[in-house]
Amino acid sequence: MGTMEDLPASVLAEILSRFTDTTDVARCRVVSKSLNAASYEVRWLNLVCSMSRYLKSRSPETKHLVTPFKTVITNLVRRSGNLESVSLGVDRALGGVSFDDVEDEADDLYLTDMNFIREWLPSVSDALKSFSVSDFWVQSCWRRSEALSLISSTCRNLVKLVVRNAWLSVDGLCLMPTLTYLTLEFVRLDDEDLSRINACFPNLTQLNLIGVGGLKEPKINLLHLTTCQWSVSNAPLSLIICAPCLVDFDLRCIKPRLVVLEAPSLSNFSLSLENTDELRLKNCANIQCLQLSVECLSLGFLFSMFRHCSTVKRLTLDLVGRTEQVDVAEFGIDTLLVCFPNITYLNLGPRAWRVMENSFSRGGLEDGIGMKMIKELIAHLMVHEMGVTLTLAFISSVLDKSTELSDVSLLIHRNVDSYVAGSLISACRSKFPRVRWRWGIWEEGIKDTWFSDGI
Repeated sequence: MGTMEDLPASVLAEILSRFTDTTDVARCRVVSKSLNAASYEVRWLNLVCSMSRYLKSRSPETKHLVTPFKTVITNLVRRSGNLESVSLGVDRALGGVSFDDVEDEADDLYLTDMNFIREWLPSVSDALKSFSVSDFWVQSCWRRSEALSLISSTCRNLVKLVVRNAWLSVDGLCLMPTLTYLTLEFVRLDDEDLSRINACFPNLTQLNLIGVGGLKEPKINLLHLTTCQWSVSNAPLSLIICAPCLVDFDLRCIKPRLVVLEAPSLSNFSLSLENTDELRLKNCANIQCLQLSVECLSLGFLFSMFRHCSTVKRLTLDLVGRTEQVDVAEFGIDTLLVCFPNITYLNLGPRAWRVMENSFSRGGLEDGIGMKMIKELIAHLMVHEMGVTLTLAFISSVLDKSTELSDVSLLIHRNVDSYVAGSLISACRSKFPRVRWRWGIWEEGIKDTWFSDGI
C-alpha cells in the first residue's frame, strides 16, 4: 500500500494548496520530506497574527519565545517559490485594542510599512496576481505609508489589491493596467478627488471603497467598472460617478451637497443617503432593482430624483431621519406605485410602512396602474394592540386593489406581543386565503428571521 511519500510532487503541492492558512502548511513540513519539499511549491501565502500571538508577544514571561510576525512573513516569502497570492493581516479581534493598550512607538504589526514590504515584495512581484494586507490600526493610522507606490512600481501583473486599516499616500503611484479589482477599507487616502486612482487603475472592473476618509470632492471616472460598493465615511461636498459599464452600485453616504451618477448600464442600485441637496441621475434609465434607505420628507422629492426610472421592477424602500416631519398626505403606497408603475416586487422597511399606513388612515387608497402590477409585497411591521385594526384595514385595501398580488410576507418586530401578532396573522389568513403568506420577525441590526414559508 502506497504512502504519502509515493505521491508525485505536483499532487502533494495541489493537496497543500487546498489549505487556507499558511500555518497549516508549515505544520505539514515536519510530517515528511516530500511534504516539506512540496510546501514550497504552494502558490499562495496567507498569514494572520492571532490575538493569542499578540498577547504572548506583549507578555514579559513569553515575548522572548515569540518570533516577530514580520520576521515570520519575510522568511516564509523568501523560502517560497513563485507566489501568485499573498494575504497578510491581524486578527479582527485586535481591532478592539485601544491606543492606551499599546506601546507608543511599536511597529511590529505595522504591515503597510514600506521598509518591511520592500524586504520581500520584489522577490515575488513578477508572479504575484493578488495582494491583500489588513493592517493593525493603532500602529498604522498615524503613520503615512507609501506602500501603494512600491506595489504599483514592482507588481506589474497584479490583478487584485486589498488594503485595510491604513493611511495611504498616492505619491509616486504608477500605472497598473492589469489591476481589475481594488478594495480600500477603513483607509485614510491622500487623494481628495480620486484623480490618482482613476488615472493609475484605469481598467478596474470592481471597486470597493469602504469607510475611506480624506475625500472632499471625489469623482469616479472608470470606463470598465461593472461593480462598485462605496461607503463614504465623511461628508464630502459632492460625489460624481461616471461609469458607462457599471451594472451593480451600492452607495452609502451622509449629507453630500450633490450626487451625480451617470451610468447607462446600471441595473441594480442600492442607495443609502441622508440629507442631500440634489441627486442627479444622468442617463440611468435601465435600473431594474432599486434599494433606497433615504431621508425624504415627501414622495415628490423622491420622484424628482428618480423620475426617469420607470423601468424599476423591484423596489426596496425605507426612511431614515425624522419621519415625523414627513408629509404623510403625499406618502401613500398608491402614489408610490404610480411613480414606479412597473414594480412587481415591493419591500417596505418599518418607517416607510408606518408613514404609508398613516397616509392610508387619512385618505384611503386610490386605484392605479401600479397597484395592478405588483405581485409580491414584503412589509416590516411594528404593531400595537390598538393599531391592529388599522394595519389589517391597510393590508386589506392593498390586496383588494392589487389583483395580481399573490405573495405577501409580513415581518413583525420581535418586541410585539405574541397575542397581537397572532391576531393579525390569523385575520390575514382567514380573510385572504388566496394569498401565499409568509411570516417572520425583524429586529434592528439583526437579520430577518422567517418561521413560516408559503402558508
